[in-house]
This record gives sequence, C-alpha cells and structure tokens, in this order.
Amino acid sequence: MRRTLLIACLLLLVGACSGDADTEPGIDVIDVSGPLDASALDFMRTSVEDAAANGQVLAVLQVNSPAVLDSEALAVLEQILDNPPLPVSAWVGPAPAQANGGIGQIVLGLEHAAISAGSEMNLVPFVAGAETIVGQPMTAEESGLVMYPSIRQYLQDLDGVTFQTADGPVTVETLKPFEDGVTLKTPTFRQPGLATRFWRLAATPEAAFFFLVVGLTIASFEFFAIGPGVAAGVAAVSLLLAGWGIVTLPIKWWALALAVLGWMLLTAAYQKGGVLVLTVLGAVMLQVAGSFYVDGSGQIDPRWYLVLPSVLAALFFFMLAMPTVQRARFSTRTIGRDGLIGEKGIAVGGFDPDGVVEVKGARWRATAHREAGLTAGSEILVSGVDGMFLEVEPAVDSAKTDS
Repeated sequence: MRRTLLIACLLLLVGACSGDADTEPGIDVIDVSGPLDASALDFMRTSVEDAAANGQVLAVLQVNSPAVLDSEALAVLEQILDNPPLPVSAWVGPAPAQANGGIGQIVLGLEHAAISAGSEMNLVPFVAGAETIVGQPMTAEESGLVMYPSIRQYLQDLDGVTFQTADGPVTVETLKPFEDGVTLKTPTFRQPGLATRFWRLAATPEAAFFFLVVGLTIASFEFFAIGPGVAAGVAAVSLLLAGWGIVTLPIKWWALALAVLGWMLLTAAYQKGGVLVLTVLGAVMLQVAGSFYVDGSGQIDPRWYLVLPSVLAALFFFMLAMPTVQRARFSTRTIGRDGLIGEKGIAVGGFDPDGVVEVKGARWRATAHREAGLTAGSEILVSGVDGMFLEVEPAVDSAKTDS
C-alpha cells in the first residue's frame, strides 16, 4: 500500500513539473515545405493564431517553397501577417531553399526576416499559373535579407528585438538563463497533420501525374483481372489524389486529355494482344502529357526525367504484370490455349463481343462475333486463339455445320 502511494505521489510530482514546463512561453517554428496549396497556407495561418493563443513569445515561418498555388488562402495569410497577434518572423532555409511567388513577397514584407546562404527567391508570378510574367531568381545576397546558416543562430540574434503587433510593440526574449549563462529557448517545430500531408502528396506536378497514371493503369489491371480486389482500392486512392492535384495545380487541360488518350491506347493495345504500334504511341503520349502537365510559370514546371518513371511503370503493368496475372487467373498448369482449339465449354456471361468462358474447368477471356448471340450458359466451341483471347463460336451452329 505504501509503495502504491509513493508511486502515485511521484507521478503527481512529475506531472506538475511537466505542466510547469509546458506553460513557459516559447518559440513556435512553423515548418511547411513544398508548393503551398490552400491546406498548407491555412495551416500556416492557424499555426500563427494558435501560437498567439498559447502565449508563445515568437512565431517563425520556416520557408522552403517553390510556388504558391492558391491566391485566396494566401490573401487570408497576408491579412493576419499585416497585423499579427504576436511577433512573427521568417527564415528561408535550410539551404538550398526557395521562397518563390507570394510567399517570397510575404517574407520580404515582414518586419524581420532572414535567409540562408545558397537559397533563392523568385517573386513572380505571385501565384503559379495565374500570371504569364516570369521573373528572374534572386540569390540570398540579392534579396537584401540578413543571412544565417541555421535557424538556431537566427533565433538567438532575435533576442531583444522589438516587433510591431496588433497589441503594439513587443520585445521578444528568445534566450533563457541557466547555471552557466544563457541558452536558446527550446523551439517547437509545427508541421501539418496527417490529413493535410496526405492531400499534399499530390501537390507537385510529377506526383500528381504519377497518381493519375497509376490510378488509370491499375483500374485497367483490375478490369482485365476480373473482379474487384485490393488493386481496386489502390486505384481509387490514386485517382482521388490525382483529382486533388487537378483541382489544386494549374493543370494544362490538353495535357490531361492527352494523358487519358495515351492510357486508352495502352489499354486497347493490351486488349488486342499487344499491338506494338499502339503501345509505343500510348507511351509517347503519356510522356509528352506529363512533361507539360502543369503550367508552372518557371516555378514548378514538370521535369521530364521525373515523369519518365511513371510512364515506365505503366508500360511494366501493361506489358508484363497484366499478362502474367491474366494467365495465372485464366489458365491451369496442364492446359495451354492452343490445346483448347476444338474443345467445347460454357459462356460465363454475355459477349459484347468479348466475354469469359469456362473450358475444362478453367476460365478464359474470349471473343466472338457480335452476331453470335452468346449469353450466360451458352455452349461454345473454341475455334482459335487471338493473342490473350480464345476465339469462340456457338457450339450448336458448329454441330449443324459438321452434320
């Protein structure tokens, strides 16, 4: 009993000490990297508001962004930073970092900001794809900002600096005393939550194009493999992220249409047993579409060599993975397709003009003339092999011809 009480007292003491440590005002470092879509900009705004509500002494935006993607969310962020509820600063880093477009202009407009050597800024266009003006990058030296190699050094030098806030001038204290002198108050790094990071997976041109190609390819894979499964879920998630990329990024619609057309050609080539001309043409269309997928205005332009892996992945599925899986699902170890010519079987479903038949206990993809009129349960006769498909005809008609 005494031991239990002693443990309980220790836990209460630890909890009290932790509570005291948590209530000490500190520094929030708001870290968002990559293209700034609406969710990222909203996270930056709410983080500044939360820092003020929690009594923090300073909020610092750690910037490394090639472009801004949403003008409305940026305007809301600008509004709060023009009259901030607490001291707010920014640091462009770690090198090599970028602060392009609207976020770069916000950094330069703040009362106090810094940049790391080797980082760059490109202020136009304000929002990627919204303007045709393309500016020239400026180096850290050309930006006019003070250069710091690390955010820790920058935070140390902010001690005693006065900021203008909505409540008037505030002098920040970023250092705290300890036995042998002073040290930096421990910064708390704030990053977007899992939901925001999930959607931002498709915030770059190459990633958005990748999810589109993967989603469409796996949808074809699942269709020809017959029957929904795990792949159907992967295709759904990929297409969901691809859709987010389409509504977030400045997509070129002709490139999106070309990508879908390229996928259709690859699907048609596979359905016909692997037509090389259609396969090559479809792959070329995908590569061209991916290379021009986004109007990046010199800030987030797609890079062809990062698009190429998506195209190669689609070719792998259509030329290797899908035929292998189809053979595994619609064949047996003892029966080859050529050996089925002349065999009879049953149509599993209707033909239009393709369908599925069952011959000697195994299911196969098959094709027939539209006028054959095959329905579920119709008896069929295997008359030939066309690529991955059996050519079939009604067995009754064949019997009449033989007689």
